[in-house]
Amino acid sequence: MCRFIETIRIDNGRVCNLPYHNRRLNDTRAHFWPESTPLQLSDHLFPGCKAGIVKARVVYGEKGIEDASYSSYVMRHVHSLALIQADDIDYTYKSTGREPLNRLFALRGVCDDILIVKQGLLTDTSIANIAFYNGTHWYTPAHPLLKGTKRAALLEEGILQEKDIRPENLSSFSTVRLFNAMIDWGELELPVRNIIP
Repeated sequence: MCRFIETIRIDNGRVCNLPYHNRRLNDTRAHFWPESTPLQLSDHLFPGCKAGIVKARVVYGEKGIEDASYSSYVMRHVHSLALIQADDIDYTYKSTGREPLNRLFALRGVCDDILIVKQGLLTDTSIANIAFYNGTHWYTPAHPLLKGTKRAALLEEGILQEKDIRPENLSSFSTVRLFNAMIDWGELELPVRNIIP
């Protein structure tokens, strides 16, 4: 049975990026269950999350929302990324089945996380979308493993531009940023030289 998740940041009581989570949730349900009725996550589903940064994890499937859990969020620091080749990986939909990503993460060696290369193109880390800075613009891979909600917002705001980026292009950039629903834009970045082949 397919089960999917939305991970949502609640910042001192403010539910972040909810329209983008609703869009992805309903796009996923329409893909797997074309006859399904659209769902709307709303602020009232997240009671009592008033202080600090809270991670809300909503699990859903064919019948609708199955579970919601909440925990305090502490960002994992990433200082280095190992380039890992994985041509067959598919994580188009944010599912509870993360085993392929976990297997790749286990190959990181001394690095803090991985940067996955699929068919010659950079994609994502094990937990985040990425963007590269060339001194003028921020570029994000045009073909990520997962089209994140924060990525969608940054593209719509014109902060990011999509681009095919290959490992051999890394020397064109100075900085890489990691971001997702929980890691805000600008909270986690490192020099490109800390990406280890």
